[in-house]
Amino acid sequence: MPNPRIILVETAGARNLGSVARVMKNFGLSELWLVNPQCDRLSDEAIHMAVHAREILENAKIVESLPEALMGCQRAIATAGRIDKGDMKVTNPPQGLSWLSQVATSAIVFGAEDRGLSNAEIQHCQQVLQIPVNPDYPSLNLAQAVGVCCYQWQLLRDDPKSHENLTSQIAQDLLKSAPIDLAPREDIEACYQQLEAVLLKIGYVYPHTAAHRLRKFRNIFDRANLSPSEVAMLRGILRQVNWATDQ
Repeated sequence: MPNPRIILVETAGARNLGSVARVMKNFGLSELWLVNPQCDRLSDEAIHMAVHAREILENAKIVESLPEALMGCQRAIATAGRIDKGDMKVTNPPQGLSWLSQVATSAIVFGAEDRGLSNAEIQHCQQVLQIPVNPDYPSLNLAQAVGVCCYQWQLLRDDPKSHENLTSQIAQDLLKSAPIDLAPREDIEACYQQLEAVLLKIGYVYPHTAAHRLRKFRNIFDRANLSPSEVAMLRGILRQVNWATDQ
């Protein structure tokens, strides 16, 4: 069961960053991605808090945007406290991480300490994970939230069958032939951008409604578990529609 990436978006606190590295090493995770970090991952504060996990900070991959950090991932789950659920599937750590474990490449995404993840950032993921906490004080420290998810992942590794009662029969059947052959997120995102351009061109959506409508299409296609060949077919159809409208 390959470990997921831990992706941190615009982390501001060096101490938080070091603490995340430490808890990742505690539970055997090593792949850390930083999206536009607002602090120095190799500062004295970060290194001090990482203790014996300095190599995780040193090897962390730095990118400018969340889509870059998700390149190559087949599934991604966003973490959030209070959110407007809308049409996005909201899950808990056991169910959400069991869902991630069905594929070869995955990611858990955490937002900035002061604001969490924006709606636009969440849209790059297929599910939202919420950690059950006291509703009177639901805000978790970044490293604490990462630690909860890493711990839950460790439980899955120790007992892969423990999640069978959390997934549907279809999902269990898919697990038997895991990893599932899913298209990577960058291909899915390219398909969404192409779809939006075509829908705008034919007048099905307008600039002020496009984002809302596209969220519904995202939900449909994300539930479909599209393979690389299926995404290629859909993009071929969109190219043909685009060509036909020019004729």
